[in-house]
Amino acid sequence: MLASTVNKFRVGIGKDAMRCLSAQHRSYSSGADNDLVVIGSGPGGYVAAIKAAQLGMKTVCVEKNPTLGGTCLNVGCIPSKALLNNSHFYHLATSNDLSNRGIEFDGVRLNLAKSMATKEKAVKGLTGGIAHLFKQNKVTRVDGFGKITGPNEVTVTKADGTEEKISSKNILIATGSEVTPFPGIEIDEKTVVSSTGALSLEKVPEKMVVIGAGVIGVELGSVWQRYGADVTCVEFLSNVGGVGIDLDVAKNFQRILQKQGLKFKMDTKVTSASRVGDKIKVAVEGVKNQKQEEIECDVLLVCIGRRPYTNNIGLEEAGIPKDSRGRVEVNSRFQTVVPSVYAIGDCINGPMLAHKAEDEGIICVEGMMGGAVHLDYNCVPSVIYTHPEVAWVGKTEEQLKEEGVVYKVGKFPLVANSRAKTNDDTDGFVKVLADKETDKLLGCHFIGSVAGELINEAVLAMEYGASCEDIARVCHAHPTVSEALREANLAAYAGKAINC
Repeated sequence: MLASTVNKFRVGIGKDAMRCLSAQHRSYSSGADNDLVVIGSGPGGYVAAIKAAQLGMKTVCVEKNPTLGGTCLNVGCIPSKALLNNSHFYHLATSNDLSNRGIEFDGVRLNLAKSMATKEKAVKGLTGGIAHLFKQNKVTRVDGFGKITGPNEVTVTKADGTEEKISSKNILIATGSEVTPFPGIEIDEKTVVSSTGALSLEKVPEKMVVIGAGVIGVELGSVWQRYGADVTCVEFLSNVGGVGIDLDVAKNFQRILQKQGLKFKMDTKVTSASRVGDKIKVAVEGVKNQKQEEIECDVLLVCIGRRPYTNNIGLEEAGIPKDSRGRVEVNSRFQTVVPSVYAIGDCINGPMLAHKAEDEGIICVEGMMGGAVHLDYNCVPSVIYTHPEVAWVGKTEEQLKEEGVVYKVGKFPLVANSRAKTNDDTDGFVKVLADKETDKLLGCHFIGSVAGELINEAVLAMEYGASCEDIARVCHAHPTVSEALREANLAAYAGKAINC
């Protein structure tokens, strides 16, 4: 019963249900130019468009940029992970890591242009793949800036200034987000860069200052530190990793990054930045002690977050309200106050994550067809793709204390894990949080080289309401890092792990 319910609520519906919804839709869509217009082709938009077409909806996707895929594929998740991977290999070759393993060689050089080329190859392949999927699923692509000009109309302004009006029974806003600017600091994407410019620097800076030590800040800071830059992250908060990370994890994570060479100024705010010759002077001030100082750098990276891309898309004219942070207000079915207009992803409430937008896109269009609409946001994982990676899902200790939940902790260090030991990659640990009475898994927090992959085991367990004992009694292959997750759950339910 539980499995069938969860499967119904998750991102895919069964073949019988799909046939049923498609049959319903054939009568529903008669006489309309289109059944759905999606504004934006990022992870939420393109996935929603494909799913809608698969369910029998006549679907159009409008994209303002030359390539599909949105921020994630073009200037976000995908290119940054390519550079994180490339820079990690370079770091292994130039540090003592490989020589300590008996792999010795001389004359290692960085060819930054080639490294960037592999990034571009990945981006081109994936964005082109979406175009192929659109053709395969009969999604109509329209290039231009889409704006809502009626409850059932989107006007697209093309590159040449001409306009095309598209009528549709439903409209889905999937416009995503954009870089939040820093007041008083002008970005030129050359020496003062956003996350976009940081992915395309033409040379490794001698010194880099990163404003912000959240997810994007530490990821991109790691890339350039591995390539040889002296990197300092200036963070307003007391912890790295941004809001939502477990503070115990954040403390250990910062220690690991510092050991690698990243520098941090925590509880510190940037007050201004100015150019002096070919250098940039960054003025900072302590949040608690008001201590002022100046840091010099060649490149300043502004990573203070992202904001919803919701301006000038017709919301005000349509009477669709936004909240104080510019996000589109929707109900539990992702509908705005205009019943034919929906919104998903970064432009609505919730974490700005590609996989969250994808899930919302699928269940939103299923809901348009009469399907169930449900997403457990507590089971949406987060990952920081440094080395080691940091991943988490569910509640943090701080949240459980605030909510008055009586909980227990199970923890297992990777230094005691056989596979991590043989790989000589032992930085990190697994930490699970469970209800003290029921043993139900409430949260999982992981620092480790494969944390981003293994966190999904915890996500699946939480979706099915598993206890720590359930996970601890599942046979895990040996030797694997996944055994650390089993041992942490064993520690939570039995009081002690086997191998620690």
